[in-house]
Amino acid sequence: MIHSLFLINSSGDIFLEKHWKSVVSRSVCDYFFEAQERATEAENVPPVIPTPHHYLLNVYRHKIFFVAVIQTEVPPLFVIEFLHRVVDTFQDYFGVCSEPVIKDNVVVVYEVLEEMLDNGFPLATESNILKELIKPPTILRTVVNTITGSTNVGDQLPTGQLSVVPWRRTGVKYTNNEAYFDVIEEIDAIIDKSGSTITAEIQGVIDACVKLTGMPDLTLSFMNPRLLDDVSFHPCVRFKRWESERILSFIPPDGNFRLLSYHVSAQNLVAIPVYVKHNISFRDSSSLGRFEITVGPKQTMGKTIEGVTVTSQMPKGVLNMSLTPSQGTHTFDPVTKMLSWDVGKINPQKLPSLKGTMSLQAGASKPDENPTINLQFKIQQLAISGLKVNRLDMYGEKYKPFKGIKYMTKAGKFQVRT
Repeated sequence: MIHSLFLINSSGDIFLEKHWKSVVSRSVCDYFFEAQERATEAENVPPVIPTPHHYLLNVYRHKIFFVAVIQTEVPPLFVIEFLHRVVDTFQDYFGVCSEPVIKDNVVVVYEVLEEMLDNGFPLATESNILKELIKPPTILRTVVNTITGSTNVGDQLPTGQLSVVPWRRTGVKYTNNEAYFDVIEEIDAIIDKSGSTITAEIQGVIDACVKLTGMPDLTLSFMNPRLLDDVSFHPCVRFKRWESERILSFIPPDGNFRLLSYHVSAQNLVAIPVYVKHNISFRDSSSLGRFEITVGPKQTMGKTIEGVTVTSQMPKGVLNMSLTPSQGTHTFDPVTKMLSWDVGKINPQKLPSLKGTMSLQAGASKPDENPTINLQFKIQQLAISGLKVNRLDMYGEKYKPFKGIKYMTKAGKFQVRT
């Protein structure tokens, strides 16, 4: 299964390595560095890289490459899912997953990795179990460990490991019982120059933060569950009940977890929440070009679009840009030719626009193609697919918990061609 794990930062330094079966030389990462050089961006490095004697599987998160080395063929998604679970565990333990934090907590990192894999096979990947096996670091615990020479390893086996619900420990107690659910949707779209949608799809997740006493049994129902066609669940969800009734029934893990992730790719179900009017023109004989863009809301159910940023990679022939925004701030880097406009919130009564001229190289031919415009935005209290939670019920416990549900839509890879 997994022989070794290498953590590589964005400058190409291996700052942590862990071996389970046998020590694999660092030189195996040379194949990864070659693939990284060929890829223009970090996100474009192939997730699976075959080498003469090994396979390298990697994920890129928080500006760190997590590279697993395997010697025999295994289902690649199995290893990739495990690597994502490692990142999520580090985030859960340390608050953030970054190179300085991992280096500061290197002992805990090795202890956690030792528990997560046994002889190369995944063993304890549930956060609740791991936290009972290896206590998360605190300032006080670190001081005590330094003075006494003890470690963060727990004294007894975790209670959840021996039960039917390994994701939840027994004897959980809270003074305030609360369950919060966040429905977060990311919209990926490509819009052509006439404003028609070429492709559009939604990647959605429901993240939960459940702090309930005892062993509660929850059911979550939706107004329109038929929207969810391509769904992956946390192991706590009873799949048979979902198949027959389209109701989520589960005993929740304690704390933060991802209840489900889903995908909506039917074009007619994906509403595009923003539009971009653009007029970008280059003239053959002139050394000046015209640049105008306006951003406006569309199909937002009356909700405000905020956190809007527009970026565009201009052609090499553009020397400089003289632009005036009606709101927000803009920058243009003459070296990288990257235009960035921080719009902020869109007011439907006064649409934000960016207008001006471009200085082009004298005598250079007109650029072959117009630049594409990339958008980032957020819409609070709206799930763009129309997904709505109907009700959340709790069984098995006597108290009444506090329940809250929040919706958010944001842009993933949202591109407008001009």
